[in-house]
Amino acid sequence: MFIMLFFINSDKDEGTLSKMLKVFGIGFHKTGTTSLDNALSQVGYRVTGPNGVNDANIKQSMIQMCTDIVPKYDAFLDNPWPLLYQRLDGMYPKSQFVLTLRPTDEWIGSIVNHFGSEKTEMRKMIYGVGCPKGNEAVYIDRYEQHNKDVLTYFENRPDDLLVLKISEGEGWEKLSPFLGVDVIGNAFPHENKASNR
Repeated sequence: MFIMLFFINSDKDEGTLSKMLKVFGIGFHKTGTTSLDNALSQVGYRVTGPNGVNDANIKQSMIQMCTDIVPKYDAFLDNPWPLLYQRLDGMYPKSQFVLTLRPTDEWIGSIVNHFGSEKTEMRKMIYGVGCPKGNEAVYIDRYEQHNKDVLTYFENRPDDLLVLKISEGEGWEKLSPFLGVDVIGNAFPHENKASNR
């Protein structure tokens, strides 16, 4: 049994969990978003996501849905949050952004294994086609372009963006100082592995 202790550093935050900045996870699904959700939850963030996955009208309802959700939570992960990072940055100044990354070959393998030929409007909106199987090149292009765009957008703002490679073993040693949270005695969660599903 692990014991986890944490506290907010006063130089990063005003000293209480209720005053935490918004954290937007803007890495695509299957990049460690479930693990990041678990980690943020452990240190007191109210986390939501994915949101609107089964909404047949997500393209039309996404902005209003997200506007309604943001005041109710502290952290936002998975779809559709990566699509909105520029808008969210403008609407919620001083927010923190976490780009979870995974090697492309691992990522597309996981996407195809998990979603296969199943189509959704959410994936159609993101990639242009609703399922990854048979459309791997389209998905890879979109994934890699998103990551490049995020890095370019934040290139002169290193304090606002954390790049986190959970599948490569990165965890608390990068996330803790970024959030201003010290965590003692708990391993970083690695959730939603294919072998565990």
